[in-house]
Amino acid sequence: QVQLVESGGGFVQPGGSLRLSCAASGSIFSINDMGWYRQAPGKQRELVATITSGGSTNYADSVKGRFTISRGNAKNTVYLQMNSLKPEDTAVYYCAGHVTSTTRATTHYWGRGTQVTVSS
Repeated sequence: QVQLVESGGGFVQPGGSLRLSCAASGSIFSINDMGWYRQAPGKQRELVATITSGGSTNYADSVKGRFTISRGNAKNTVYLQMNSLKPEDTAVYYCAGHVTSTTRATTHYWGRGTQVTVSS
């Protein structure tokens, strides 16, 4: 079993910053790409940012220049630094990743999400 657990969400005023963290644990052989997605009320889940095992990154146009995705030294953690937050960034943020378990099966896992609310 593999678990992804997010932390770092909360309430922030427009223009503020938050840093989300996601830690993967369990029967992990290797972690390939990891990423952050978000879902606002009444909207579909959307990609925010992804990062490959080699460090290549990809961002949604709406967050480019404001958000930065990075991986920890242990490679089983991923972070999302969010700056210049806007009310439209309000959503539940989910961590996800393609993880190869010790059985060599590769599965796309999701965390349970963490709420980010941007409001004055």
